[in-house]
Amino acid sequence: MPSAAKNDVPVAVDVGGYEGRSAEWGDFTVTFETAEPGEPRELFKGLPDDKCQCPHWGYLLKGKITIDYGDREETITAGQAYYLPPGHVPRIDEPTESVEFSPTAELRKTMDHVQAKMAAMGDA
Repeated sequence: MPSAAKNDVPVAVDVGGYEGRSAEWGDFTVTFETAEPGEPRELFKGLPDDKCQCPHWGYLLKGKITIDYGDREETITAGQAYYLPPGHVPRIDEPTESVEFSPTAELRKTMDHVQAKMAAMGDA
């Protein structure tokens, strides 16, 4: 699949105000995301430094996100492209829509952990 529209990509996650539609393209996964305000910090507990260890490249179409790196915070607003290196925790400040590209192997490790945490919390 060399190109796709959001509605052409299957829903991979739909829980708690978050929807992620993902497709693997070679060594990368493209994810169309929509999210309601919230902080998923608890879902990353147990990963190194209790932070997401997968890098992401993306474009925020709508909303506002604050990224916590531990020693600093960065804010991403609608219309901005971004890069999130390993070691971050997002906070959704406003309802968002984004398109994100992540290395598939690293994303799979993170999502396996996140889904296990959601199941333990009764959200999956």
